[in-house]
Amino acid sequence: MYDMLIRGGWVVDGTGDERRLANVAITDGRITAIGPDIGGTSPDEAARTVLEADGRAVCPGFIDVHTHYDAQVFWDGTLSPSPLHGVTTVIGGNCGFTIAPLSDNPADGEYLMRMLSRVEGMPLESLREGVPWNWRTTAEYLDAVDPLLAVNAGFKVGHSAIRRVVMGDEATRREATDAELEAMATLLSDGLSAGAMGFSSTWSTTHNDAEGRPVPSRHASRDEVLALCSVLVDHPGTSLEMLAAAGGPTDDESKSLLCDMSLAAGGRQVNWNVMQVTASTVDECFEKLEASSYAAERGGRVVALTIPMVIAARFSMASGFVLDAIPGWAEVMFLPHEEKKRVLADPAERRRLDDLAQGDHPFRRLANWGAMTIFDTVAPENDGCDGRTVADIAAERGCGAFDALLDICLADDLLTSFGRPDVPASVADWQARVDIWRDGRAVIGASDAGAHLDLLATFNYPTRVLAEPVRQHGLLSLEEAIHRMTAVQADLYGLVDRGRLVEGAHADVILIDEATVDSDPVAMRPDLPGGAARLYAGATGIDDVLVAGVPVVADGAFTKYRPGRVLRSGTDSR
Repeated sequence: MYDMLIRGGWVVDGTGDERRLANVAITDGRITAIGPDIGGTSPDEAARTVLEADGRAVCPGFIDVHTHYDAQVFWDGTLSPSPLHGVTTVIGGNCGFTIAPLSDNPADGEYLMRMLSRVEGMPLESLREGVPWNWRTTAEYLDAVDPLLAVNAGFKVGHSAIRRVVMGDEATRREATDAELEAMATLLSDGLSAGAMGFSSTWSTTHNDAEGRPVPSRHASRDEVLALCSVLVDHPGTSLEMLAAAGGPTDDESKSLLCDMSLAAGGRQVNWNVMQVTASTVDECFEKLEASSYAAERGGRVVALTIPMVIAARFSMASGFVLDAIPGWAEVMFLPHEEKKRVLADPAERRRLDDLAQGDHPFRRLANWGAMTIFDTVAPENDGCDGRTVADIAAERGCGAFDALLDICLADDLLTSFGRPDVPASVADWQARVDIWRDGRAVIGASDAGAHLDLLATFNYPTRVLAEPVRQHGLLSLEEAIHRMTAVQADLYGLVDRGRLVEGAHADVILIDEATVDSDPVAMRPDLPGGAARLYAGATGIDDVLVAGVPVVADGAFTKYRPGRVLRSGTDSR
C-alpha cells in the first residue's frame, strides 16, 4: 500500500523532458512509482491518502542555494515564506556569516549577533530573543536545527565565524598566524565532518560589521583563504561560496582567486553572487561569466548565481544598510539609535549629509530623494504617505525632499521603509535573463532569503519566473523553467536523489496551477521576535507542497508538520 497517491496531474519531472499525464505514488518519503495506471484497484496499489492534482503540474520542489535562514529556523521552522513559493530545500551559511561554531566567550556570540544584524539585516532584538545560542560546535548547531525543519536545509561553515572563534577581537585587526590558521582549519574540518555542506567567505567591500569595520574574513590573506579551501579535499560532497568583489569577478585578481579556490579544493565548484541581469547589462554580465571560462581552462569550476529579477531595495534609516556606503554617512548610520535621531533632526547636519550625498561617488543615484517612494510608515502623522513619492509629499508640505524624507522617518522612529518601486521587467529584460540561464555558466539562485528582512524581497523568485517569462511572455516552457530551478541546483551541490521526480527520489513535490501561479504583493509583516517587521509575500497557484511525502503547505497555508531535515555532506551530497 502506498502512503500517498497524487492523482490526475501533469508530471513535470525536472529533467527538462516534456510533461506527461501520470499519477505519482509515494511510500516512506520516496517516489515509489510514476505512471498513468499507478494507483489502480488492486490492494497493493491502494493509498492511505489521495491528493487530487486536477490537471495541475506535479513538479519537484525548488532548491534555493543562497539563503541566510541560519537564525530564523529557531523561531520559524517553516523558513517562511519560501515554501509558499514552492521551495523545499535551502542552502544556508553563505557569505561567511554563520552562527556556528561559537567559543566559550559570550562576547563572540554578541559580536556575531551584531555583525549579522548589520551586514545581513536581521533585527538584533530578534536574534537575541529568538535564538538560543546554546551550542559551541557546528555539529551541535546542526543537531539543534534538525528537528525544527519543515523543509530540507544544508549549511556551510562561515569564514567570519571560525575566524572570530580562533582570533577573538583580533579577527578584525590583522592576518592570522600559522597557529591560528591551523586552528581555523581544524574547526572547518570538524564542521565538514559533522555534515556541513562546504565553506563560505567574503571579500566584498559592502560587508562591514556593527562598528563599521570590515568583517573578519576581509582581513584574511589570500594564502589563508586557499589553505581553508584545501580542507575540502578530504570531505566529499562539499563546495565553496565566495564574494570576491562587490561587483562580481571583473578583474584579473578576482578571477584568479576564484579559480585558485576551486583548484585548492580539488576542483570543487565555487559559486559567487549576485548577478542581476537586464537588457542593458547583459553584455556586462557575459563579461563577468568569463571568470567561469578562466577557471575551466585551468581545471577549476566557477559558477555565477543570478537572481531572476532586479532587486528593488527598500531602505530605512533605522538599519542604514547601503545608505552607509555614501561617503561620510557611515559615522551617522552607525550611531546609537537615539543619537542618530538627534543628528537627523539637526538642520545643519541635514545640510552636511545631503551635501555629501550629492557629491561625486558611485552611490550618487541613491541621493535622488524626491524620486524615492514611501512604502511603509508607522506613525499616525504619516497617514497618507504610503505609496507616494517623496517629491510629492515635499511639495505638499512646502519643504525640500531630503527634509520631507527625514521628517517622515523621525516620526516613525526611523522605521520608515522607502526606495525605488519595482519597475516591471520588459520582454527584453526577461530574454536577457533566459539567455544567461541557458549559457551554462550561471545558475538561478541568490535569493538571500532570511536576510535583509526590511530591505529585499527576492524569496519569491520561483513564482515570479513562472508568472512572467513562462506564462506572460512565453520565453521558456514550464518544463525548462522547472529544470532550471530544481535539477540544475541539485547537480550544482551534488544533492542525492533530489531535484527530479523519478522513482527512488525523495518525495519533495509541489503542485502548480499554471494559469494562476504568481507571487502575492510584498508588504511589511510585524511577526519577528521582539516585535520587528519583515518583508513578506505569500503566493497564488502553489497550494500543495510536500517534503518527504508530507504536506508542509496545504491549501496555500502552512501545516503543523516538520518532515524536513538537515542535509549533510557526504551522505546527502556527493
